[in-house]
Amino acid sequence: MSNVLTPTTADAPHGVAQARGLFDREILAQALSGSVTKLDPRVQARNPVMFVVLVGSLVTLLEAIAHPGIFTWSITVWLILTVLFANFAEAMAEGRGKAQADTLRRMRSETAARRRRDDGHEELVAAANLSRGDTVVCEAGDVIPSDGEIIEGIASVDESAITGESAPVIRESGGDRSAVTGGTKVLSDRIVVRITAERGHTFIDRMINLVEGANRQKTPNEIALTILLAVLTIVFIPVVVTLQPFAAFSGASVSVVVLVSLLVCLIPTTIGALLSAIGIAGMDRLVQRNVLAMSGRAVEAAGDVQVLLLDKTGTITLGNRMAASFLPVQGHNEQEVADVAQLASLADETPEGRSIVVLAKENFGIRERQLEPGHVFVHFTATTRMSGLDVGGRQIRKGAAESVKRWVREQGGTIPSDLDAIVERVSRAGSTPLTVADGADILGVIELKDVVKQGIKAKFEEMRTMGIRTVMITGDNPLTAAAIAQEAGVDDFLAEATPEAKMALIKQEQEGGRLVAMTGDGTNDAPALAQADVGVAMNTGTTAAKEAGNMVDLDSNPTKLIDIVEIGKQLLITRGSLTTFSIANDIAKYFAIIPALFAIKYHQLGALNIMRLHSPQSAVLSAVIFNALVIIALIPLALRGVRFRAANSAAILRRNVWIYGVGGVVVPFVFIKVIDVVLVALHAY
Repeated sequence: MSNVLTPTTADAPHGVAQARGLFDREILAQALSGSVTKLDPRVQARNPVMFVVLVGSLVTLLEAIAHPGIFTWSITVWLILTVLFANFAEAMAEGRGKAQADTLRRMRSETAARRRRDDGHEELVAAANLSRGDTVVCEAGDVIPSDGEIIEGIASVDESAITGESAPVIRESGGDRSAVTGGTKVLSDRIVVRITAERGHTFIDRMINLVEGANRQKTPNEIALTILLAVLTIVFIPVVVTLQPFAAFSGASVSVVVLVSLLVCLIPTTIGALLSAIGIAGMDRLVQRNVLAMSGRAVEAAGDVQVLLLDKTGTITLGNRMAASFLPVQGHNEQEVADVAQLASLADETPEGRSIVVLAKENFGIRERQLEPGHVFVHFTATTRMSGLDVGGRQIRKGAAESVKRWVREQGGTIPSDLDAIVERVSRAGSTPLTVADGADILGVIELKDVVKQGIKAKFEEMRTMGIRTVMITGDNPLTAAAIAQEAGVDDFLAEATPEAKMALIKQEQEGGRLVAMTGDGTNDAPALAQADVGVAMNTGTTAAKEAGNMVDLDSNPTKLIDIVEIGKQLLITRGSLTTFSIANDIAKYFAIIPALFAIKYHQLGALNIMRLHSPQSAVLSAVIFNALVIIALIPLALRGVRFRAANSAAILRRNVWIYGVGGVVVPFVFIKVIDVVLVALHAY
């Protein structure tokens, strides 16, 4: 029976990280409200650029009240809108996370748990009241109330509410598949779970904090950029203030409203307004990939990573060695080897055994057949290192070469002269040789090969283009590791890797001034995950691994590390691109405002009025309106991020300068002129 009070599967979200549209109606409503509440000066003070704009809008408001006029009120309204638009950008970024957090919070608060008491009886309690060490019973249809490990039973679990993946997974007591996450749903059978998370510190709690941004601290890069923007703002304040005595000396008239407008247009308002939204959106993109980052610093570090350490199994290869070919010894042919190898593998339920059956069928049309009564399957053991089949007086075996050779000799058989050469050739190629024998007769060798994932070599080439060095970590011998590394296209490899060897490699790279990222899932990976600048632990891994890393991949997909690096780089590129665009805007604003202000007194400055703006007032107002509207126009780009392309730093810089540097100069010229024409057409001036 189910004791779960959560919504039905149809009502539940398909994954915490499910992305909402940029203009989701609910998020828009929250963002509009948030843009007003964020006018609190205590909130604005955290952003020096926008705080100056807020103060400037208050100054012009007082001036508009004291000396009403269309120009003064227009400037005041657009300055206030500039602050509201900046608040709206930040609120939009936060709103996407808060919508996800609300779903998670409902999942946690509406779930009940069947806690097992010391006397063996069960009691119904709220999931939020569970403590570490409690044991709970979950049956088909129940939602697992908190993070824990299975201590009894085996079950099929739907983890889509956390990972977004609809395919169920098997979780069982003991081993690496015992960890379960709160919010996932039991589909079959019955399990007993020991809670391993402290109250308020479950994965769901941490995800709520992450997606809400409640605990989001500014990263070092973001702090440095904030300081730079503050310095630029401080520099422009005396520059603008000194224009007043200069104008008075020259006989020109420059009002306080115009000076405030000039200051707001010249300081880096665009990036100041979008900086926080870019950081929040970067974290949100990571969550959309089902990766839980413990801090924004980790996301940023991913963008600067120079060395990737990747496990071979499951990351570079498919994870299981598959049958690739049948190699006969002299006197036999491939079909004979395939036929006997398939018979020996009929009871072998391992992926390797299944692949032998499939390869025999695909290459030679040999289908699984009905066996005679009285047959006996011989299962693999660590002692014999062989498996096979006894049927109709025949004894068929497959296994390690030395084990099969010893068994054949015991049967009175001889060893083919070319067997050792075949076995050595297969081993040198990085594959695993299995020798096949029918009684005292050795027929040949099955080649089991690590299958490199399709497209992984191209991924590594992209990493190389970006200046990132890839290193494969494997427990294989150096010969096998070298063969796989060459096929996969990695830059280097570490064979026969031990926890100490991994740590030593990471420290060596870091001592060379490089940032290192790695993935891991076992307790023996914990020291290396803690040492790495970006340590990505698998959600199906051990508690030690998850606590050591600064990111947890909820999909437990080791190749996700490559995506994480791309997201980190996209965050840094977006921030740099919009900073370039914002600063480049100033050139056009100089040409719009300065000539308009002084051309009446100094006719020579009219030559700089290349946009031929209608009047000083329309020039100032056009620049202020553009300054506000460009923030709204760039919100989608800040939330989605600048499109990432694999390239080296020089190429990225060139593209950044051409698109956002030159674009930042040209775009304001065009749109300030368009706004001026519209204002004149509307008889605003």
